Amino acid sequence: MGAYRRIEIARMASIHGGAVKLAAAELGIESFGMQLLDLPLGFDEYPEHDHADDGMEEVYVTLAGSGTFVIDDRPVSIDPSVMLRIAPGARRRLEPGPNGVRVLAIGNAAGRAYDRPAHFRLEVTT
Repeated sequence: MGAYRRIEIARMASIHGGAVKLAAAELGIESFGMQLLDLPLGFDEYPEHDHADDGMEEVYVTLAGSGTFVIDDRPVSIDPSVMLRIAPGARRRLEPGPNGVRVLAIGNAAGRAYDRPAHFRLEVTT
């Protein structure tokens, strides 16, 4: 890959009907995971999950809209004025706010090379 890669967000490969843009794969990033989440009001396909098995720390940056992460059964509001880090073992689920939410999700496990999960590889886009 060259010195840079530029891609329009609207042209990024995605999954879940366009709600999850495969940003890191599209940009050729190999050292960490990064997805762009565009979740409309009522989107219920964001899975409750944790990263206890793989040790991945995640940081979420809200770019537009608002929402609520439910972290270990506690609601934590997000909007463009905050950044949120979630520890690997914490259970989390994201609920979009009334105008939806656009979130940049970034993650990797401390001290390990990033291993892109199969569902975030370009060949699985729908």
